[in-house]
Amino acid sequence: RLVVPMAVVFGPGAVPADLPRPLPFRDVQEMEISVNVRTNVTSRYEMLYRSATGQEQAALAAATAPEADAALHLLQDATLGSLTMYVVPETSSLLPQGISVYVGKHRSALVRAGGSLAALQARLREVTQVMSFTASSISAALSDRVPDGQLSPDARRSLKSSLGYEITFSLLNPDPKSHMVDWDIEGAVNRYVKPVLDKLSLVANFSVDSQILYYAVLGVTPRYDKESSSFLLSAHSLPHVINPVEARLGSSAASLYPVLNFLLYVPERSHSPLYIQDKDGAPVSTNAFHSPRWGGIMVYNVEAPASPQASLPLHVDVDMARVMEVFLAQLRLLFGLSREEVPPEILLELPGNEGLADWELDHLLWAHTVENIATVSTTLTSLAQLLDKIGNIVIKDDVASEVYQAVASVQSAVTQLSLGHLHAAFQASKEAVTSSERAFFDPSLLHLLYFPDDQKFAIYIPLFLPMAVPILLSLAKIVRETRQRKKEPTKMD
Repeated sequence: RLVVPMAVVFGPGAVPADLPRPLPFRDVQEMEISVNVRTNVTSRYEMLYRSATGQEQAALAAATAPEADAALHLLQDATLGSLTMYVVPETSSLLPQGISVYVGKHRSALVRAGGSLAALQARLREVTQVMSFTASSISAALSDRVPDGQLSPDARRSLKSSLGYEITFSLLNPDPKSHMVDWDIEGAVNRYVKPVLDKLSLVANFSVDSQILYYAVLGVTPRYDKESSSFLLSAHSLPHVINPVEARLGSSAASLYPVLNFLLYVPERSHSPLYIQDKDGAPVSTNAFHSPRWGGIMVYNVEAPASPQASLPLHVDVDMARVMEVFLAQLRLLFGLSREEVPPEILLELPGNEGLADWELDHLLWAHTVENIATVSTTLTSLAQLLDKIGNIVIKDDVASEVYQAVASVQSAVTQLSLGHLHAAFQASKEAVTSSERAFFDPSLLHLLYFPDDQKFAIYIPLFLPMAVPILLSLAKIVRETRQRKKEPTKMD
C-alpha cells in the first residue's frame, strides 16, 4: 500500500459551494494497481482540506505562478512523498490563459477551483498521479512480474534499481591527425552534472570519470548522400554501432555497479559531416541517440576549414553546453524521468539548473522502493528454494542473520510505505537489498551449490572403485574359507 499525504489548501474565493462539511476535514481516495494475479498495489491518497493561512494568501497574491511557487515553497511541508495543492479561484490571473494546473519545481501545484467539488477532485486526481506515481510507473518498476506483452517498450528503457551507478564520459577521436579535440569535461561535469547527481545522491551513490579514445571508430560505415553532401547513419544501423565501441571502453569490466556510458564522437575527416536519421529518414535534431540501460552517443561535427591548405590537425573546442544538454536529457531517460504526456491544460515548470524537480525525485523514490521490495522477495524466495534442494547444507549463523535482517527490513519498508513515510521506506528497502544479496552470495554457500549428491558420486566413484575391487575380492575369499572350515569334520584323538 502506497500512501501519499496530501494537503488541499483553498485560497480566498476558491472554496466550492458543495463541500460535504466545513473546513478543515479529511478524505481518503484509493486506487488498485493490478500487476499480475498475485501482485496488487494499492495507492491511497490521504487528503487534508483546509483554508490558506495569512502567509499562504500573501504568497498566492504574487504576479506570476513561478513567483507564487517560490514563495509557497518556504511555507509548505518538505517531507519526501508529500504533496500540497493550492486551489485558486476560477477567474484567477495567477495561471496563464487556458491553463488549469501549474506544477512547480517543488512538491506543490496551483489548481483552478473548477466550480464543483467533483470537478476539482478530478483535476486533483490527475495532477497527483503526475507528481507521485502512475500505474505505468509502478508496472515498470515491477517489470519482472508483468506478463509478456502487457508492458510498453518504453517501460523497460529505464535502469534497474541499484545501490550505485558509474557514469563514464568518453570522447572518441578516430582521426587525431586531422582533429585535435579539446573538451573541458571537468568544468562541464561540475557545472551541469554535479547539481543533478547531488539531488540524486539520495537514490544511490554515483562516481563519474572520463576518458579520450583515439582511433576509435563506430564500426558502421555511413552512407554518403549526394543531395546534402553529407554522410548519414540510418536508424536500423544504430544498434550495430554500440558493440564495436563498447569493446574499446573497458569501463564495465571491473565495475560492481551498472555503468552509464555517454560518448561524444567526432567523425573522421573522410566521413564529415555525419548526421543521424530517424526511422522516417528525417535528420535527428540533436544528432544523438540513446540505448536503453546502457547510455547514449552524440555525433559532434566539426566545421570544415575555410581554405583547403589549412594546417592539420585542426584545433576543435567542444561546445560543452550543447553537449551536456543532450547528455542530461539522456540521463533523465535512463532513470525513467522522461516527462509523460500530460493534457495541454497542465503546465509543468522546467526544473532549471538542478536537472530535476523535487516531485520528480519522489517519483523515482516511489518506483525504486517498490522495485527493491520485489527484488528482495524474489532473492529470498530463490534462496529458500535452493537451500531446500540441498539436504546436507550447513547454514552459518551470519548467513541466517542476514536473512533475518533482510526480512525485518523489507517488512519495515512495507510498514513505512503504508504510513506515508517515503524516505524511511526507501532506506529500509535499500538495507533489505544489501542483506538479501549478502546472504544469497555468501561464500560458504557458493561452493556447496555446485556439488549436489549426484555430482559427488560422479566424482568419487572413479577414485574409490579401483581400491574397492581387491578389498571386495579379499572379503569374498575370507567368507569362502570360513564356510569350508565349518564344513570340514573336526579330528578327535
